[in-house]
Amino acid sequence: MPDLFQLDLKLKTRRQFIQWGLLAGGISAAALKFSTRQVQAADPVRIPPLPKTDNTLDLTFDPMSVLRDFNYGTLKEEDGQTVREFEVFAHSTTLQLNSAITFISWNLNDRVPGPTLRATEGDLVRIIFHNEDGHSHSLHFHGTHPVEMDGVKSVRRGKTTVYEFEAEPYGVHPYHCHVAPVTRHIGKGLYGLFIVDPPEGRPAADEMVMVMGAYDLESDGTNELYAFNGIPNYYRDRPIPIYQNQLIRLYVLNMIEFDPAITFHIHANMFEVYRTGRSLEPSEESDVITMGTAERHILEFTYKYPGKYMFHPHQDYIAEHGCLGFFDVIPEDA
Repeated sequence: MPDLFQLDLKLKTRRQFIQWGLLAGGISAAALKFSTRQVQAADPVRIPPLPKTDNTLDLTFDPMSVLRDFNYGTLKEEDGQTVREFEVFAHSTTLQLNSAITFISWNLNDRVPGPTLRATEGDLVRIIFHNEDGHSHSLHFHGTHPVEMDGVKSVRRGKTTVYEFEAEPYGVHPYHCHVAPVTRHIGKGLYGLFIVDPPEGRPAADEMVMVMGAYDLESDGTNELYAFNGIPNYYRDRPIPIYQNQLIRLYVLNMIEFDPAITFHIHANMFEVYRTGRSLEPSEESDVITMGTAERHILEFTYKYPGKYMFHPHQDYIAEHGCLGFFDVIPEDA
């Protein structure tokens, strides 16, 4: 056991001091890791201002805003029960994927991915779905709900349907169109993320959504471009600002069709993994994780040193064709 009186008095952070105190008291390594996360969470969450919107691609949405844009719906009281109500619109929109390539997407609320819907386990959620596109679509939510709410029935153009169910279980759930051919509807952009928070919540963090998607430009069952949050190389050319030593909670979803498995990797760091968001304690620690289509996880990490750090799938072709970005870690005293 270390002699606390011989410790270097120049401990750099309050977190280090607490870690030594726990070790001196014989606390287990698992409890130490939990305490460290709690201390990090107790610190004020610092989120850098978003960079000025760069709309050189003439987009209907800003992928930088998509990162932290959580839609909690509209709260209503009906017969003594709280209802969380969302409105989702299906449209066709031309996306400027880069300076040379446009793509006619089928999308939700004029963005790819669709809105990140968020509720707490046990909430009654009501999703009002307006199909204003020229094709039949639907919304299928992963999670638990009655068969009538499963979203496999087509909603014809110009029609509206309502999905209503209790948000359960807590975790990270994709939603997407389930009209055949499903791969085509998803590949055109009809997907999003549904986050169900545990009733007790999670420690405070800088939270971000990272959805991996792809574009089959030639309609031949092969993807030519890939993207985080809709636009290829957006975060490569416009790095995501975060603060040094700030707990980051990343909600990662793989919605890439035609490629059977994709990895997600961050440089010069490790992350803790909460598989499917279905736990309050991490199951493992790594710097790379493998996901099939529709798999999703919560990844938590902090960056110890300032600088620009790359993130990408570890399949080079996919990274080189659009699925690549940087975290710009800003010194905490900046």
